[in-house]
Amino acid sequence: MELIRSKAPLRLGLAGGGSDVAPYCDLYGGAVLNATINLSSYCTIEPLQDGSVQFEAHDRDERFQADAGEVFAYDGLLDLHKGVYNRVVREFNHGEPLSLRVSTWSDAPAGSGLGSSSTMVVAILTAYAELLRLPLGEYDVAHLAFEIERQDIGLRGGAQDQYAATFGGVNYMEFHEQTRVTVNPLRIKQWILSELEASTVLYYTGVSRSSDKIIAQQIESYKSGSGKSVEAVHQLKLDALAMKEALLRGNIRRFGEILGSSWQAKRQLADQISNPEIEAVMEAALAAGAWAGKVSGAGGGGFIVFVVDPVERVKLIRVLSEMEGRVVPFQFEPHGAAAWNVPI
Repeated sequence: MELIRSKAPLRLGLAGGGSDVAPYCDLYGGAVLNATINLSSYCTIEPLQDGSVQFEAHDRDERFQADAGEVFAYDGLLDLHKGVYNRVVREFNHGEPLSLRVSTWSDAPAGSGLGSSSTMVVAILTAYAELLRLPLGEYDVAHLAFEIERQDIGLRGGAQDQYAATFGGVNYMEFHEQTRVTVNPLRIKQWILSELEASTVLYYTGVSRSSDKIIAQQIESYKSGSGKSVEAVHQLKLDALAMKEALLRGNIRRFGEILGSSWQAKRQLADQISNPEIEAVMEAALAAGAWAGKVSGAGGGGFIVFVVDPVERVKLIRVLSEMEGRVVPFQFEPHGAAAWNVPI
């Protein structure tokens, strides 16, 4: 017997986030620039012989067990695990139940702004694909993960996270109507990536938040035709293109300027995207020499990405370390989701 293990990388949302959320991308098309980092979500699948299904999220200390013959309802307890299991059994196993234990954990908490929920779905799905030898390419896995999370389970959000976790690397993504996505991997010279890494500081606020309410407010703004909100997303989309060009040219100072202006546009999307705590961190970081900062993900907490002259990096880290959150070391991760077999 073999264990199946998998991992999928979390991502930094650099520019364009929000333009990948319907109905905006259906009406106007979206564009996002993101990059995966060496923080991951992990999954282990162990086949069982006792006819049970067991789900365990070790980082959340949550467990679920039931008979393998059931279709699992979504009640807030390990819904991501249930959603992937339900879809895989129905679509790829002829409705025949699977007896197994699915164990997961993540390097970042849910609500971190690094796409952790979607990345977990990709990690679990990638493990099932290895277990059942499913002939799924990257687009197949990402689209299926999107459908499971957004349609089957009903969690609101965009599509960038699933594609980032599946493909890995630095990507410029385009979002079209009817959930069509084009992923453009960027071939960035190594010196540019090294300079970007040296110029980037990742700070965890210590506050996990649900992106659902923030995204719901964004969606209502789109639907109501709020000019302020729609114009802000137009700007975020333009920022993604401009940031891509700056990055390919190795102009990290310009990259930082766009990051800062993009944060100002992002704050227009919903009331909860920023708060006094986030503003205090931003103010302290800018005073310490940061060129700009931006909350990764929907906002309201989670991780903040700062761009700084590498010479001023230590000073910035020292100032941030005196605040309530913590600086998290990271490197960019070029590889996407992967699975492997472990003999037992």
